[in-house]
Amino acid sequence: MKTNLFFIEGKVVVLTGGCGILGSDMSQYLAKQGAKVVILDRAKDKGEELAAKIKSEGGDALFLATDVLNKETLEDNRNEIIKAYGKIDVLVNAAGGNMPGATIAPDKTIFDLEIDAFKKVVDLNLFGTVLPAMVFAKAMVDNGAGNIINIASESALRPLTRVAGYGAAKAAVANFTKYMAGELAIKFGENFRVNALAPGFFITDQNRDLLLNPDGSYTGRSKTILAHTPYGRFGEADELLGSLHYLISDASKFVSGTILVIDGGFDAFSI
Repeated sequence: MKTNLFFIEGKVVVLTGGCGILGSDMSQYLAKQGAKVVILDRAKDKGEELAAKIKSEGGDALFLATDVLNKETLEDNRNEIIKAYGKIDVLVNAAGGNMPGATIAPDKTIFDLEIDAFKKVVDLNLFGTVLPAMVFAKAMVDNGAGNIINIASESALRPLTRVAGYGAAKAAVANFTKYMAGELAIKFGENFRVNALAPGFFITDQNRDLLLNPDGSYTGRSKTILAHTPYGRFGEADELLGSLHYLISDASKFVSGTILVIDGGFDAFSI
């Protein structure tokens, strides 16, 4: 029996979207736990700055510019990671986002939905999860073990108003997570697992305009959300870290195909 099931020191963890509000917190936290963190993102300046910060604090980090919708770029990333670290233990698919055209404002209807924007949101959130999973799982299979953690959403569990494209994409991510859990374990053995985190409501760059007025006060949508959240507040980015650590570590060794909800009770509450 291991004395510390949560020990993750030395694990090579790849994070797509590693420069986002949630991704950057994840990257810094995992590095402080001794993981070798590979930050993948489009934002080159931010990525290099984040990697430098982690290194200055004694962590091990590598930044690589990527495009989660370009398989060849992802394969180049994979090759560079293998060259640097020799393996990939964990993939965290944190890349994602939304755009106004794929949402339906209170004064609009479903007939105003912009299909091109809807497609872009689905591409980023769904295919931006599927392609990295395919590319980096290949390295995991070659190494005989692997762990993939996708980022779903509260909107994958319950249809939320306005976020039509994002909700549909994240629901697909949740379904794909369960599919991949079975696919990898059945075809390649019990050393492969796939799970997802489903954050509730956290204020990020993508949803800030939906949740906060220009003066920083809560919008009507925020007030409705909080009225249906038993904790009565939004989540803080670091409140995802314990769940992430659990899924990365051997403490969750027999857990696969699970959607782990972190939402202050929102999904459990009705009235």
